[in-house]
Amino acid sequence: MPIQRSRTRVVLVTGPSGAGRSTAINVLEDLGFEAIDNIPLRMIPRLFDGDPLDHPLALGIDVRNRDFSLSRMLDLHLDLLRQTDGDASLLFLDCRPDVLLRRYSETRRRHPMAQEETPDVGITREIELLRPIQARADIVIDTSLLSPHDLKSEMHQWFADDASQKLAVALQSFSYKRGIPHGVDMVFDCRFLSNPHWDAALREKTGLDPEVQAYVQNDTRLAPFTRQITDMLTFLLPEIEVEGKTHLSIGIGCTGGQHRSVVLTELVATALAEDGWRVSIGHKELARRGIVPSGNMAAPDRGRAAE
Repeated sequence: MPIQRSRTRVVLVTGPSGAGRSTAINVLEDLGFEAIDNIPLRMIPRLFDGDPLDHPLALGIDVRNRDFSLSRMLDLHLDLLRQTDGDASLLFLDCRPDVLLRRYSETRRRHPMAQEETPDVGITREIELLRPIQARADIVIDTSLLSPHDLKSEMHQWFADDASQKLAVALQSFSYKRGIPHGVDMVFDCRFLSNPHWDAALREKTGLDPEVQAYVQNDTRLAPFTRQITDMLTFLLPEIEVEGKTHLSIGIGCTGGQHRSVVLTELVATALAEDGWRVSIGHKELARRGIVPSGNMAAPDRGRAAE
């Protein structure tokens, strides 16, 4: 089946088993590609049926694909080049046989081309099979001396651009009575701020209500505390992004998770979003009570998600 003409950017990722294809696919996904690994070659044209895709595609292909063949793979690359006006790249991840053998020895996995034989036999077969594909490749990355982190950095140099997704920052308010949320990278405690709970008129309201926001913001300690947090994150986030991390989770807690932590979370999220960071917001206690949805929701001016 011919591939319909499309302006979608496509990257075919292949190479010998154990060379780092899965890591490369994950990096491309973090950069905003729709990533599909081990898709049968005959299924690829169907991805272009209908309206043009509004996101790039990363397709992982190796000898385990049920309909893999050398000629079909090379023909697919040519078809994609024609149909995307040249915006199709063949990325080949290379690796020395001795390094591949060591990796298989460490994982004790069977090689897909030597199920009943030793891995070195399968490695030799696969390298020979893939030589014409390597010769056709637009980009060849030798992963023999690269750690997963090094490969990620190399992939960023080739595929990251201004349109790529950057570090995603997830902020969530929570109640200390229910414990610190699982998986957060850092936590800020705002229980020292004036508590609207002790005002009967505000007790049932939340930090999303203007009256509660005004009450908390009337505490003179809030502004410098917010500034300290945002200044620290303004310094840290670029360094964390350079390190290769794609997601950072931050918890902001107060006693009940209803008033002060909600206000502070909104303020910090707004400041970070205005600085250009991708920010999501979650209010765990409000979601638990059904006050806000537990799925994605829209925030003023910026997209956010409530946990």
